[in-house]
Amino acid sequence: MRRKTTLLSIFLHIILTLNSWAVEKTDKYYYENAIYRDEIKSVQIYRIGNELSNPVIELGSDVQLVLKFDDLAEEVKNYSYTIIHCDVNWNESFIPQNEYLSENTDNPVNDYAMSYNTTIKFVNYQIQIPNEDCTPKYSGNYALVVFEDNDRENLVLIQRFYVFEPMVRIDGQVKRATFDSFNGENQELDFKVINDQLKLKNPVEDIKVVLMQNHRWDNAIRSLKPSFIRENILEYDYDKENVFPGGNEFRFFDIRTNRHPGENVGNVQFIRPYYHVSLLPDAIRSHKKYIPYNEMNGNFVVESQDRVSDVDTECDYEFVHFLLPMESPLLGSSVNVFGALTGWNANKTNEMKWNFETARYELTLLLKQGYYNYQYAYIAQNSKKADLVNLEGTFFVTENEYQIFAYYRDLASRYDRLVGYVKINSVVK
Repeated sequence: MRRKTTLLSIFLHIILTLNSWAVEKTDKYYYENAIYRDEIKSVQIYRIGNELSNPVIELGSDVQLVLKFDDLAEEVKNYSYTIIHCDVNWNESFIPQNEYLSENTDNPVNDYAMSYNTTIKFVNYQIQIPNEDCTPKYSGNYALVVFEDNDRENLVLIQRFYVFEPMVRIDGQVKRATFDSFNGENQELDFKVINDQLKLKNPVEDIKVVLMQNHRWDNAIRSLKPSFIRENILEYDYDKENVFPGGNEFRFFDIRTNRHPGENVGNVQFIRPYYHVSLLPDAIRSHKKYIPYNEMNGNFVVESQDRVSDVDTECDYEFVHFLLPMESPLLGSSVNVFGALTGWNANKTNEMKWNFETARYELTLLLKQGYYNYQYAYIAQNSKKADLVNLEGTFFVTENEYQIFAYYRDLASRYDRLVGYVKINSVVK
């Protein structure tokens, strides 16, 4: 346990005005990445040692995941966590929790520390999985659920992660879409599932695959069947069904220091008692040429360019102002700031507001010092899918990271086993 100190008070009205990623509770049997409280910030889950890694570990390995989050509250909370096994579609599996978890099903969050020398005080919490109190024994999809006062209904946050057992091999490639009706704007993901260990009675039904682009679930492809089966190889070689928009490289900004403006930052002001950062005004990119540059595929890292000993507790929070000028507001839709900084969600907490006086969309988010990627998402009315093409443009040469998951379940199985996983970059071969 890290050393405890007293958490100084923070004004209630500040908490109530902060932007957050909170969402309404969903069906209790379905689990998605979600944050249920305004005061919970900077949620990250990744493999220890690599802040940009996917939350995927191999069953039985020594590799650990870490979940980090900050609570902008007045005192340390009585937080606990549990882990829920889910099927391929993230519905809770119908197997007892004590069967797929070693030791305890519910555990306290004991690793926490107070912020130090920051304008906004917070408590940083961390959970490492697996640990001596909680280790997954089955492969598959898992939801890490944090709750308060030993009450599972008193939700704080949910984060997904994966445990896989390498039973199949996945080989794939990304190329320009074969029948591209959009002038070379799309990327096609062709791949093979090579099976040397599983006894597949009905390969078409026993193996399910999920294709994701840059960790996004809202546009994941989940219904593909093998286009061809020969011996121990399942081929998925389609022309339309496995196509994603290439999109554009993510925008970025640097707020690792308050001493001077970083990249794509217009100015930094200390308006007592908090820091305010105004980003340079952005522009719609849908009709502009593609410009290649290195970015993090929508992710963010907590970092400081100042002299600090612990970025988790010494990096400050600041109000970051996003500005998107436009000739007129978009009717029947919303514009949202999208990426890992908003939990890959598009909801009211990251929806931009139209300013009639300045003719631009505006949004203010409270963010921790670091380096951030983002894009502007167009959300059509009643749509659950973020459209990054309308405002950002799309090109087949854009660098994207794809994730392919292969699940196995036959008629005798009681849960979906995650038997294969691979990352494929659209540029790096």
